[in-house]
Amino acid sequence: MYAVFRSGGKQYRAAKGDVLRLEKIEGDEGATVKFDQVLLVGEGSDIKVGSPTLSGSTVSGKVVRQGKSKKVSVVKFKRRKNYLRQGSHRQFFTEVEITSITGGSAKKAAPAAEEPAEKKAAAPKKPAKKKAAKKVAKTAAAKKPAAKKAASKKKAKKKVAKK
Repeated sequence: MYAVFRSGGKQYRAAKGDVLRLEKIEGDEGATVKFDQVLLVGEGSDIKVGSPTLSGSTVSGKVVRQGKSKKVSVVKFKRRKNYLRQGSHRQFFTEVEITSITGGSAKKAAPAAEEPAEKKAAAPKKPAKKKAAKKVAKTAAAKKPAAKKAASKKKAKKKVAKK
């Protein structure tokens, strides 16, 4: 079984036993963490997708360690302007081992009112197509290209050199 959940503005795909490196989460090493924003839970061909989340489903894990990632150099530079700024950055992270995934039901954003099948089949939309075709014909007739005028070129008079 696997799940897709949201944490720290990012989405992660996890299965039981996976070790993920997430954005920093407050908690000591060995503490348990629960993620409630589960977007998808799947096992084989049986997949539950939330809209936007699945209610009642959670992904729980154990914090393995807290740390800092590798140093990334930051350079701001503009040529010929005597502008150079150099710095570095190390991002904090939390390694989490996924211990369990519980699946739930899909939470619907807004219930859609369905029309009976009889009403859908009884209402043909052929007249609307005719109106649209008439509108297209009218606009095409109204927008005739302007006739181009033939540009007459004037011949330049040659200057006679006096001796």
